[in-house]
This record gives sequence, structure tokens and C-alpha cells, in this order.
Amino acid sequence: MSMSTARHNAPSTRDMERINWIEFRQWIPAKIDTVLLPLGTLEPHGVAPNGTDILAPVAMAREIASRVNAMTAPAVPYGFTGILDAYPGSFTIPEDAFRGYVRAVLTGLAKNKFKNIILLNGHGGGQTAILGALAQEVGRHTGARILVVNWWSYCSDVTLEVFGEDGGHGAENETAYVMAIDPALIQKKHYKPEMATAMPSPNTWSAYPFP
Repeated sequence: MSMSTARHNAPSTRDMERINWIEFRQWIPAKIDTVLLPLGTLEPHGVAPNGTDILAPVAMAREIASRVNAMTAPAVPYGFTGILDAYPGSFTIPEDAFRGYVRAVLTGLAKNKFKNIILLNGHGGGQTAILGALAQEVGRHTGARILVVNWWSYCSDVTLEVFGEDGGHGAENETAYVMAIDPALIQKKHYKPEMATAMPSPNTWSAYPFP
């Protein structure tokens, strides 16, 4: 396949915010009916950036968009943070506001004729349950097929094989992913062993702010 042929078999960009309406109409949904939506939040991750939860899914979307013939929607960087919102640089959006905003985004993607909507979620906690519920709600209402991928759980077997544990918040899996994106984002000089805190087993204990 020549380079000119390849260019005609793909849009000028996979990023929705960089494509104009004329090209959008040409490609969606006749040639592309799948969209990737990265979601995360801003919260502490030890010596990794506060934006780890959004940096990872954005990088994933850019890496796989052409492989699955998808567009990449602008990311949703602010999320439902919860117990870590007391730390400097953290943000949390009230659940009703977050739920309403994401619902509107998903509905808009379906309205724009995307048949397959893939949510690449980078943040756990209550956000996973919210996104799962919204996927069902909007999918039933619009007829779109909506998939939520919580990447750290999806690849926990690989994390266990490589690191000897299945990862966690600010743990080896997230830190390694950010290092793969940009090693300079990991501030190793700030690391202290006492920063590591084991996550509690489900339904055992909780604290605010989390240690």
C-alpha cells in the first residue's frame, strides 16, 4: 500500500478536537463508528504526577486508536476523587455533577453516530461504579454499545507476573506506565519508604484523608 493510499484510508487525525466538521461527516459513522473516551482524576500518586489517572488512559487511547479504527474523544480529566481530595493539587467533582456531565458526553457521542463507545478509565474507587451504571443507562437509552475498561484491573495478571503483585494506587503498575510515557515525570528524589501505605482489604477500614 502506498503512502497516498494509506492517507486516504484514514482521517487526517484520530483526535476529535482536531478534526473539522466536514471531515467528521465524511468518516463518522460510514468508516469509523468507534470512539475512545479517556477518563481520570487529579489526586496524589506518591512520586508520580497528580495526573497519573488521566495521563495513562490518554496515552492508551492514542496508542490503540488506529489499531481499532477509532477516534479519540477529548479526555475527562476531573473525576470523583473521594478520600484523597484533601491532598495538595487534588480535585473532586461532586457525584451528581460528575454523573450528569459524563452522561451528557456519552449521549453526545451516541448522538454523533458512534455505535461503539469505549471508556478508558484511569481512576478507581466510586468512579468505577458510576461509569458502569452510566454505561448501562446511556446504552439502553441510545442503543450505543458502551464498554468501560478499568485498565489496572484488566492487566493485573501482567502486573503480577512482572512485579510480583497486582499493583494498586500509586504502585508499580501506575508508576511504570507513567515512566513509559515520560520518565522525567517520576520524581524519584522525593521517594521515602514510609510513603508506601498498604490499601485496606475490602470492608475492613477506611480513613479521611487516606494516609
